[in-house]
Amino acid sequence: MSPGAAQPLLLGVRHHGPGSARSVRAALDAAQPRAVLIEGPPEGDALLALAAEPDMRPPVALLAHAADDPGRAVFWPLASFSPEWVALRWAQARDVPVRFIDLPAAHTLAGGPGADEDDGGAGSVPVDPLTALAGAAGYDDPERWWEDVVEHRDADSARDPLAPFAALAEAMGALRETHGDGGRPSDLVREAYMRQRMRAARREFGADYAVVCGAWHVPALRARTTAAADRALLTGLPRTKVETTWVPWTHRRLARAGGYGAGITSPGWYAHLFAAPDRPVERWLTKVAGLLREEDRQVSPAHVIETVRLARTLAALRGRPLPGLTETLEAVRAVMCDGSDVPLALIEDRLVVGDVLGEVPGTAPAVPLQRDLTRRMRTLRLKAEAQSRDLELDLRKDTDAAKSLLLHRLRLLGVDWGVPTASRTGTGTFRETWRLCWEPELSVRVAEAGIWGTTVPGAATARAEAEARGAGELGEITALAERCLLAGLSEALPAVLRALADRAALDTDVARLAGALPALARSLRYGDVRGTDASALGTVAAGLAERICVALPAACAAGLDADGAAALRGHVDGVHGAVALLADTGPGLRERWSGVLRTLAERDAVPGVIRGRAARLLLDGGRLPAEETARLMGLALSPAAAPADAAGWIEGFAGGNAGGGTLLVHDERLLGLIDTWLVSVPPDAFVDVLPLLRRTFGAYEPGVKRSLGELVRRGPGAGRARSASRAAPEGFAPDLDPARADAAEALARLLLAAAG
Repeated sequence: MSPGAAQPLLLGVRHHGPGSARSVRAALDAAQPRAVLIEGPPEGDALLALAAEPDMRPPVALLAHAADDPGRAVFWPLASFSPEWVALRWAQARDVPVRFIDLPAAHTLAGGPGADEDDGGAGSVPVDPLTALAGAAGYDDPERWWEDVVEHRDADSARDPLAPFAALAEAMGALRETHGDGGRPSDLVREAYMRQRMRAARREFGADYAVVCGAWHVPALRARTTAAADRALLTGLPRTKVETTWVPWTHRRLARAGGYGAGITSPGWYAHLFAAPDRPVERWLTKVAGLLREEDRQVSPAHVIETVRLARTLAALRGRPLPGLTETLEAVRAVMCDGSDVPLALIEDRLVVGDVLGEVPGTAPAVPLQRDLTRRMRTLRLKAEAQSRDLELDLRKDTDAAKSLLLHRLRLLGVDWGVPTASRTGTGTFRETWRLCWEPELSVRVAEAGIWGTTVPGAATARAEAEARGAGELGEITALAERCLLAGLSEALPAVLRALADRAALDTDVARLAGALPALARSLRYGDVRGTDASALGTVAAGLAERICVALPAACAAGLDADGAAALRGHVDGVHGAVALLADTGPGLRERWSGVLRTLAERDAVPGVIRGRAARLLLDGGRLPAEETARLMGLALSPAAAPADAAGWIEGFAGGNAGGGTLLVHDERLLGLIDTWLVSVPPDAFVDVLPLLRRTFGAYEPGVKRSLGELVRRGPGAGRARSASRAAPEGFAPDLDPARADAAEALARLLLAAAG
């Protein structure tokens, strides 16, 4: 400002501070300025009228993104307890002109980092003003200092509503004298632009206007500088075209723990302090009691009364004017939570932080894709919510199937509003479970995806075709084909299939071929069950399976190390499951695969973990008699076998989640072979194979472990000695009983139909 000029009203605040918000309201009521200037992007001026709409409910954020690259975006969040929001609504309620005066987003986004990011030079540590002031006052916690100095001060009853701003400006002035730009050189440019906007306001309104900005900037905005000096700082700034809109925000994203540089630790608590007309601690503890009761904890009114008393006592002992969040939570832990941190963690998550999601009017600017998504969400009755929730879908119902298609298409576009998760009510082809949680950043992802099209199906189709053309590996394309089928993108399948056929013809790595086959098999099954035409995948899948059958034995005998053998063992499992799904696509495929497994099980050059797994798969499929299985195990565990290779055979045969422990419980011959080998392992070799054995047997169910321990304690073969008259293991008949099997078949069919 020029020397001798009257000064405007500078209200230095803490972003998202309810005490600052109350003080700003009181100061504006007292001063009644002709205009209000707020720290924020000038591009948002055209959107300010939307803040007065009935459908606008904070927390919300101004979103600015580069027009040619929506991924380059900056947010300016505002909550109901943000001083900037209070000033904005105060001005609109009185028809007072209100404008944003921060550095335009056109410059911020052209320069790269967001407006709220620190950009100090190498080795510099940006100064946190609150931490510095709290330390000077003898506090080790800046949040506690802020509560004592600002939040516990009743601005409405203060004699001079401008006094706190004068004191805070004086403190910030001392900090700026000591720390300069505080490790943020970009602040000097921002402050130069703010002074330019203040000069423009002076020409229009005189000095009768108010500026609401971060308290850190107040000394710089009061500094006596010239317009020429400020123009010099702003000359040559990069610039890009930007688009702006309002988007919903959440309390969780206002929290510092979410990565927001100007965030706070307790947005839910601050929202309560701002909204509570009186007795804030008592009212908040009532909410705590309600939450705990919802979680089936016994909390009575007496608990609330005692918690209030304890919080006040703690505050008095610590010399604080009122109980703060620290005292309140400590009292809650002691009285309502019985000293446990488990329910306290729930309180901190739900009430101290919270999952409040704001709303913006439907008339807010949006890319066409966002408008189409909003329309589809409204039609399907899907509501964006900040709190994570599970959505169970029955795909036999048209509405649920449409919801599934929408969520799958959004995932293809990189908008992970929903994530597939395991169902708690059952499994089956017709069931899907999604975990939904709307994060503010998803608005940016939707804007980014707008380059692919104006509707969700069209954009997802274009994105899938582009990914197919640019895929680097066969597995990427097969996974993409599966995702296209799940998303019902039949128009994208031809391009994906062309890329799949081209890549499969050129790829000679059996591991990549084996890794790609399961996704193809699932895609075929998905098409059969849900009515999607996936028949074109059958030819590609059958050819892929044939190539794997030819190349896999040689690949498994090619001097693999332990990691390579473990990886191929996983591929063997995947191909085995895929062959079961593809059995109808090619004649003799199942028999061909069984021959490959037999070759792997009998070839000595194949690592033990793969030989054991092949033997187990053949045994489970009824293609390897028990006697032959015992013979292969005896060879693998013979004294001539290396202990590490023998332990690998056991891991492949009995490890994983394939019920190996149950098999050993019921077939004591196999258990006896393992026991005999185990006691014969030399002590020095036993130390080497122990980790692998422990991993194998440690994964068994506790009941299976107990049964195996009992069998080993009494000695292998004891069970057969007691039942020598029977040829089968204890609990099993020598042969299948057709009558009993037929009786169980009807029940099995009924259960499978219900699960499907």
